[in-house]
This record gives sequence, C-alpha cells and structure tokens, in this order.
Amino acid sequence: MAHARPRITDDQRRARLALRHHLAPSARAATVEEVAASLTALHGTDPATVHLAAGARLAPEAAPHGPVPAMERALYEDRTLVRMHGMRHTVFVVPASLAPVVQSSTTHAVAARERASFLKQVTAGSDLTADWLAEVERAALAALERLGEATATELAREEPRLRERFTYGPGTSHAQEQTVSSRLLRVLGTEGRVVRSRPLGGWTSSRFRWAVAPPLPDLPPAEARATLTRRWLATHGPATEADLTWWTGWRVTDARKALAAVAAQEVTLDDATTAYVLPADTDAGADADTDAVTDGDVRAPDATTPDAPDAPDTPATVEPWAALLPALDPTAMGWRGRDWYLDPDHRPALFDRSGNIGPTVWWNGRVVGGWAQRPDGEPVWRLLTDPGAEARAAVEAEAARLHTWLHGTRVTPRFRTPLERELSA
Repeated sequence: MAHARPRITDDQRRARLALRHHLAPSARAATVEEVAASLTALHGTDPATVHLAAGARLAPEAAPHGPVPAMERALYEDRTLVRMHGMRHTVFVVPASLAPVVQSSTTHAVAARERASFLKQVTAGSDLTADWLAEVERAALAALERLGEATATELAREEPRLRERFTYGPGTSHAQEQTVSSRLLRVLGTEGRVVRSRPLGGWTSSRFRWAVAPPLPDLPPAEARATLTRRWLATHGPATEADLTWWTGWRVTDARKALAAVAAQEVTLDDATTAYVLPADTDAGADADTDAVTDGDVRAPDATTPDAPDAPDTPATVEPWAALLPALDPTAMGWRGRDWYLDPDHRPALFDRSGNIGPTVWWNGRVVGGWAQRPDGEPVWRLLTDPGAEARAAVEAEAARLHTWLHGTRVTPRFRTPLERELSA
C-alpha cells in the first residue's frame, strides 16, 4: 500500500531552524565547534561573519567575553576548525574532520579549474613557462615550510620570483596586473596544500598569513558528495534539489546521485514544492539523526529505511526568539528558495547586486529587518515589518548583547547593502 508523502509546513521549518541552528535561547550552543557543525559550514568570505555568526548562537555562559577568543583558539591553536575554499568557490570555515569531505566533494574540481586558468594566464604573452612556474612553486612551498607561516610579501622575500607580474584576463574589460604570489597562493589554497593562518591585525581583517597545510585524506568524490549531502540535510532539511545544487555548486546530476545515495525522502512543502529530508526525519519536532552525521562519517544510510509517518501539522514548541545575524550568515544564505523566511519585498534593502545578504534582524524564524553599526560602534536596527512589542523588546536585548561583546569594534561588511549603508551613515 502506497504511503502518502509527508508534508512539512513553513512553521515546522522555522521551528527546525530555531533548534538546529542554535537560534532559540534554549538551544544555544556550548562551543564554536558545535555552532559550525550545526550549520555544516560557516561563511568565511568576510572574516567577521565567522565570529558574528558564532556570537549569535553561543550560550552566554559559553562565551562570557564574546566568541572571538574561542573562535581564534579553534582556528589557530587547536585546529578543530579549518578555513578553506569550498562550496560555490567560496571560503568557508568547517569542522576539521569535514575538511576532506569538502575538498573531495567540491574543492578538487574548483582547484583543477583554478590551476588550468592560472597556468594559461601566467604564460600568455610573457616569458614565463610552466616549468618555471613549477620550480617557483616548489621553492615557495619549501620556504613556507621553513618559516612556519608567512604573508605573501614575507614569502616573496624568500623567493623573489614570486614578485613577477603577469596580466590576468588580457584583452578583457577586467584585465589587471597581478603578482605570481597572489594567484599561486590562491591555487595552492584550493588544492588544500596551504591554509590561511592568523590574520594581520584584528579579527575583522581580511589579510591572512599562510602556512603549509597538513595532508587531507583523498576520498572518492561520489562518496564525499553523499557525506556532505547527509550532513547538510541534517542541518538544513527539508531542502529542495535546487537548494542543494545552489549551496554546493554541483551539477544537477551529481546532486541527484548524492540524494539517492543517502536515501533522501521526499516531502511536500507549503507551496507544493518537493523537498528532501533524511530518512525518518519527517517529524518537525524531532532532531536530525546526529549519530548519522558525526564528523568523519562517510557511510551512506541504509537505503531500505521504512517510510516515516506523516509529519504533524503543528511545529514543535519553540519559545519566541530574536537574532541579529551578520552579513552572509549561513542561515540566511542556507537555501536558494527563501520565501518561507524572507519577504520578497524586503530583498532590495537587504541584498547587494550580486545576491549577498547583509546583516539581518530575525523574529521567530523570519527576517523582519536589518541592522548596522553607528560610527561609534553601537548597533542600530530597523524593522521592515512590525512584529509587535514583544519582538521589539527581544531585538533590543539582542542588540545590547552584541554591543557588549563587540567592545566598540566596528565591523563593516565586505559586501554592503542599501539598508546597512543607510543605517551606518
């Protein structure tokens, strides 16, 4: 007898988001590693996002002085978190044990394109050759090994040939002069052979030192894609095929094979769209099978998992919650289809022209406004819809909490949006 496809409502999705992304007060995380795992990956293109995203989700007692000390310890001392190129050719911070999964499922393909493009660009119209570049690369890695960590400038003092210049994109509107060092370190980073170390300056700096990366296990790509899909569905399900292909940057055929490999179950959303969850994860009040997505687990679930019962029509009980999330926050950027938590009329104010979301104000699983900082560092926010007095008080409390741990540090998003510019003026 055929089973009816389970239905998961938008209210149920918002309840999952509150609990699984550690946004409800009772669900706050105890460590930055827990925050990263609960989101699969933290956006790292803007270095400040990593710290701000963690700060919004950590329990107060877990980070009495804010998230920065704990995040720096995890990234640069314990190495439990790794900053690396990942999905959609974007920099992410991921749990260390997930790094080989991201590298094999996604970044290897990006790295191959990066190296081919670099070699073509550096040898076009110049005396530089592939053999010359290979020799410089070997010397640069040896120098970095000796130094322990170094900036591109410091590395070029050891290997002066890194200062050689070439034209990137000759004959195009975006042609520009670049040094071999800047492009080579980018290629080596995507290949997982070097890693970003401590930034120059404070935690908001986008200039990093580099270090030789420890070797990563090389996993079969299809197996790695299945593992990443399983992790992502546990933290973001239900999600559509379009959400998965957008978030990962994979081809549609690869995404479909990964969904099949984890025996993803079809569910129906409020807009009648077909989405996917892990087997037996159709109950909106249940946590995902965290045992199945522990760090380093590359096994696919049993494809014979029996059909789960229909999801309930009401969400799990979640207390009211507010959050001030940063630009490029992994929750706000977690799905391609966002209408269930973001009013389309608010997009022009909250996104830049390239589709990057700015700082957002949340109430009970919906984006209700945006925030920024005044020149003196004080957070200022504006609601784009009125969610009521309780929401305004909760947002005010979150703004005060943020202001306390920022200690006057001013954060300017790398990708600025109309509302953020207006509020910060």
